[in-house]
Amino acid sequence: MFALYVHWPFCLKKCPYCDFNSHVSSAIDQAHWRQALLADLAHYGNETKGRELSSVFFGGGTPSLMDAATVAALLEAASHYWQMPDDIEVTLEANPTSTEARRFTDYRAAGVNRLSLGIQSFDDQVLQSLGRQHSADEARSAIATAQQTFARTSFDLIYATAGQTRDHWRDQLAQALNLASDHLSLYQLTIESGTAFHRDGVVAAEGDDAADLYEDTQEILSAAGLPAYEISNHARPGQECRHNLVYWEGGDYVGIGPGAHGRIRSGEQTVATHQIHSPEAWLKAIAGTGHGTAKRRQLSDRDRAEELLILGLRLNSGIDLTAVHRRTGVWLPDHIRGEQLAALKQHGILEQSETHLIAKAEGLARLNSVIARLVR
Repeated sequence: MFALYVHWPFCLKKCPYCDFNSHVSSAIDQAHWRQALLADLAHYGNETKGRELSSVFFGGGTPSLMDAATVAALLEAASHYWQMPDDIEVTLEANPTSTEARRFTDYRAAGVNRLSLGIQSFDDQVLQSLGRQHSADEARSAIATAQQTFARTSFDLIYATAGQTRDHWRDQLAQALNLASDHLSLYQLTIESGTAFHRDGVVAAEGDDAADLYEDTQEILSAAGLPAYEISNHARPGQECRHNLVYWEGGDYVGIGPGAHGRIRSGEQTVATHQIHSPEAWLKAIAGTGHGTAKRRQLSDRDRAEELLILGLRLNSGIDLTAVHRRTGVWLPDHIRGEQLAALKQHGILEQSETHLIAKAEGLARLNSVIARLVR
């Protein structure tokens, strides 16, 4: 598997819970940014030329603030470096404001065939508390417009906000299922260091309250035919986001744009790439060197295997131990804390077969602590 990620770093407003590399700018030179992204793509395109792309993902930030001409130019350039099959998945993240929704047809014409909407809630009070710039009515309208425009759509909701009850979340899920097509992303609110929520002392639901909301999510979505295939992502069979599966299953991907990461196999080794974080510094580097890479780091087999463990356990299907061994030469059960693995298996938190290590329901609900117990 091989994918391309394009990071657009700009937003109209920084959401108070967001710790992504996003920036508010009063003026964006779209043509300048287009040329810079094309230069960064060319740098990695020449390095990995001839491979077949399984997916392209425009993330951010708010990619629906990007000119459709930039999307089209990047996809056209990508076709000169990599093979692009007819069924390639091309996803763009978008906000549901009416201004951005008017761009959907242009994005489809540019080559986008899957849209992911940041809805977050169907409750206007919750939207206001999350710092969102759209209303619940705009959210519903944008979903309808997206479904009329694109063959595949998804949207995000956030739960476990302070004081959220099970009844409120169940109602949100009912509304989501009435509107959804084949994919939903349902994220539990976490308060990340450096965010406005963290600075202001905002709290999220935690402990048993958060666990109850998570269990309700799994039960209701499974019954509706959209089971989880990853901790926060639900889909009808065959409608999983291929791009995200590249990450979780340990495929290669090129990351361009400020703050983007990449993983590229070079011979028998995997190289981790990190783009310059600051948009201004990234642009300056492009002008000087033709690319925006801050650093490249060759991962040891052990580091890469542990990285794949952390990613793969997020999947309901678990991590393919034999695939990790083929890629890294590391048999993970021999390189993690054996006594902890045995205890987690004994208590039904993890399950191990000859080929896979799988986090069961209780393990998925507290995966960070499970991984912390396993990794030396």
